[in-house]
Amino acid sequence: MSSFFGRNRAPRSKSVTRKDSRSPSGPHAPSEPLPSNPISRPLYLCQPFVDSALVKGNFKLIVTLPRYVDEAEWVAVNIYDFYTNLNEFYGVISEVCTQQSCPTMSGGPTLNYVWTNQDKKQIALSAPAYIDSVMSSVQNLLEDENIFPTKSSQNFHPSFPMTVKLVYRQLLRVFAHIYHAHYHHILHLRTEPHFNSLFAHFLAFGRQYKLLDTRDIKGEPNASVGVGALWERWKETGILEP
Repeated sequence: MSSFFGRNRAPRSKSVTRKDSRSPSGPHAPSEPLPSNPISRPLYLCQPFVDSALVKGNFKLIVTLPRYVDEAEWVAVNIYDFYTNLNEFYGVISEVCTQQSCPTMSGGPTLNYVWTNQDKKQIALSAPAYIDSVMSSVQNLLEDENIFPTKSSQNFHPSFPMTVKLVYRQLLRVFAHIYHAHYHHILHLRTEPHFNSLFAHFLAFGRQYKLLDTRDIKGEPNASVGVGALWERWKETGILEP
């Protein structure tokens, strides 16, 4: 197995640091929340923001499995990168995602996610508490050598496919909340091309390797105003495969 694709990468406990969801993230963090969008159509679906991106063209080539690389290894490395990059974005806007501003883990106008605890009970959490739980649990999985091995002599556990699907679903919910509740902060920082490209890459990769179900992407009955609408828009413009 090629070490270039992650078998000999540095221990994740050192290279992945979860941002404190209640602390500022430097001089570029938005100091004041911008007013909510008064119109029914979300900002992320409006021009020019919906088509703002760093990557032009289709993501098919970017997500294609490189030659001589094991598929599980390719999936593991990309999930690690998606988690790291999403964690950085959330770290920047975390100071404006509070229990007061985001009392529920909303992913759309009519969509609130609930957390399943260790007792298999579903509980409602505020968005910062929910995201903290997601990022902590994903980091613990990434650091578990039995699930995400870093040595070439180790094999991936048989439960790996199911585990990464659960991870992907949770990361999708964090994307959905940021788009729904904090996209105006992303615009304030002028990072919408970066965030759109990261999400489009995430969607393309998830569909390529069957980590996402269409129902997870559309998410809610009124998907025309959720992140499912981004999925449809980017399919229409050729960024994502139909």
